Amino acid sequence: MITFVFPGQGSQQKGMGADLFDQYPELTAKADHILGYSVKELCQDGERLHQTQFTQPALYIVNALWYLKKTEETGLKPDFAAGHSLGEYNALYAAGAFDFAEGLQLVKKRGELMSRASGGGMAAVIGLNHQQVTDVLREYQLHMIDIANINTPQQIVISGYKEGIEKAAAVFEAVKGVKMVHRLNVSGAFHSRYMSEAKKEFTHFIESLHFNPLSIPVISNVTARPYEQARIKETLAEQISGTVNWTDSIRFLMGRQDMSFEEIGPGKVLTGLIQRITAEAEPITEEAKAQAVTARPAIRAASLGNEEFKHDYQLTYAYLAGGMYRGIASKEMVVKLAKKDMMGFFGTGGLSIPQAEDAILSIQNELQHGGSFGINVVHNMKHTDSEEKMIDLLLKHGVINLEASAFLTVTSALVRFRAKGLKRGNDGKVIPRHRIIAKLSRPEVAEAFLSPAPEHLLQKLEAENKITSEEADLMREIPVAHDICVEADSGGHTDGGSAYSLMPAMLLLRDEIMKKYQYDKTIRVGAAGGIGTPEAAMAAFMLGADFILTGSINQCTVEAATSDKVKDLLQQMNVQDTAYAPAGDMFESGSKVQVLKKGLFFPTRAGKLHELYQRYSSLEEIDERTLTQIEQKYFKRSIRDVYEEVKARLTDEEMLKAERNPKHKMALVFKWYFRQSSSLAITGDPAAKVDYQIHCGPALGAFNQWVKGTELESWKNRRVDDIGCRLMEETASLLNKKINAFLETC
Repeated sequence: MITFVFPGQGSQQKGMGADLFDQYPELTAKADHILGYSVKELCQDGERLHQTQFTQPALYIVNALWYLKKTEETGLKPDFAAGHSLGEYNALYAAGAFDFAEGLQLVKKRGELMSRASGGGMAAVIGLNHQQVTDVLREYQLHMIDIANINTPQQIVISGYKEGIEKAAAVFEAVKGVKMVHRLNVSGAFHSRYMSEAKKEFTHFIESLHFNPLSIPVISNVTARPYEQARIKETLAEQISGTVNWTDSIRFLMGRQDMSFEEIGPGKVLTGLIQRITAEAEPITEEAKAQAVTARPAIRAASLGNEEFKHDYQLTYAYLAGGMYRGIASKEMVVKLAKKDMMGFFGTGGLSIPQAEDAILSIQNELQHGGSFGINVVHNMKHTDSEEKMIDLLLKHGVINLEASAFLTVTSALVRFRAKGLKRGNDGKVIPRHRIIAKLSRPEVAEAFLSPAPEHLLQKLEAENKITSEEADLMREIPVAHDICVEADSGGHTDGGSAYSLMPAMLLLRDEIMKKYQYDKTIRVGAAGGIGTPEAAMAAFMLGADFILTGSINQCTVEAATSDKVKDLLQQMNVQDTAYAPAGDMFESGSKVQVLKKGLFFPTRAGKLHELYQRYSSLEEIDERTLTQIEQKYFKRSIRDVYEEVKARLTDEEMLKAERNPKHKMALVFKWYFRQSSSLAITGDPAAKVDYQIHCGPALGAFNQWVKGTELESWKNRRVDDIGCRLMEETASLLNKKINAFLETC
């Protein structure tokens, strides 16, 4: 048996294909027409030939013509085909997946997309195996470096941002057993997470294309196994950002009977690699494949979570960042995440409608070329009109993703948002335009969101002409929430629940309600609260989470819209440095928020104010000494001045209520402190540092310990998108390690 192997980028040579272009003038002319320039002249241009957008089409053309010449002269047809990176397209061409022109169009697009990557680098580490390189990356916390190529058992190529590669190269040069670290002459971090944008665009490009049945097996770089016909598109897209596992590809072929290899194309790079693989590694036979742990496909960051969820929201990673109060989850944060194929929610809680509108318009302008985002809406029990105005705003600007936080029940505003734009598809299924992800921690609240909208709300909205009769009918067939997110002990509003108890209960509830209402589409269940390390994220996915949502860890990043002084405090916290305090927006009910306590008086002072509210019926009942302490220490102004400031924001109706009800007046005065403490933190007033109200959970303390001693120890180096990618990548790596360790003991 024989396998034809086709070389990839790096094998190009000035003058390559010179004799082939004249032998195949029709194909050469067709190539020139598709490219818009002469491929023959390109191959004589040493400078352009080494630029990715030119290298890839040139190599594909030369490899293809070389293949045609080989088969015409010898009549030899391969039993298998394989290619290294770009060469895989020639292997698919040899197998009849597409014709010469179609393949060139694919490669041209691929080269253009990959050439846009800048600021990246790659280096070959020679002397260590795959596991050893992985161990070094983990030991030295080089989390932003990916393994791009496993070329031979002892030649591993790493990929990442240029500065990261330089740092990693210096580390590896000092590691025992490393024979050489060779920095590659590339401009991009190919075959790494940093190619996700190229992968995304390429996925859209090939979505409508058709691939012919393969006439021979083609070995995939990504899986090191033969292509599955039904997954050609997905596998080609994954190859752009995935690892080129050339070693196991050849080992798999070695495991077929009497296999020989012939390199088709310029140079003998692959021939040399294959000689080393056959000398250093054992074949992967069917028996070995069944027994070896290495036969199990590695878990990738992009494979974590629910595939349908990622497809619906157009995400590479099943990773969301929750909306933090008063725009701390900023527009910059949302845009950063969207551009890395994750999704964030802008935090509108405590902001005015004009402020929220400015943010929405800015985000949409930044994401004109694609990227998913959402808006967070916090429930306001006493001012439902503010919810209605926010929904008006989201509908006005075509926002389709809403994160609903702190809702105790389904409201008219949420039902209206969900209902607008509903239609029935040709298959009879309801197609929603608007998606609500409800964050919740109580089964009775979850049941309300998992069920269809309450009938009385549908009738009310229809009677008020806020939804059509068709929209009302369709709402009776779908749940209020598109998906739900189970929130355990988190920063900000929290019931202090345990993920280990909540997730199984909520998943069972979801399954029961799915069965009850026979929905066409599965409601996905995510996990939030306490997620700040790979171990925590791994636990969430193992508990059955379809996606994860982070919060506290994003507040201590460059993009978070809070003060540097707050970030300095957060950077120093540990897991024990939080406390529960009364929630300002739900002060009367006694709901709790989790806040930072280290170095701050806010939790104690907030608790004292709530204690006084419960004990007394009016400010006049409180003793003079306590009132003086509140004025001098807490408010730093008189209660009269505070009340005058509060009155300026009240409606006539609210002011009348305050004057008639002394306890309500006391609540308004005390609640001023909560809003003031948030403002002081966001602006970073140095004179009032002890009164900062900083919503935060222990997840950030765990994160701080995880990144201690790395470049991320300083918040000034923390970027919200890098954190998301690192967390997902390290979670996948940890899962692989744990599963392998478990299998080895079986």
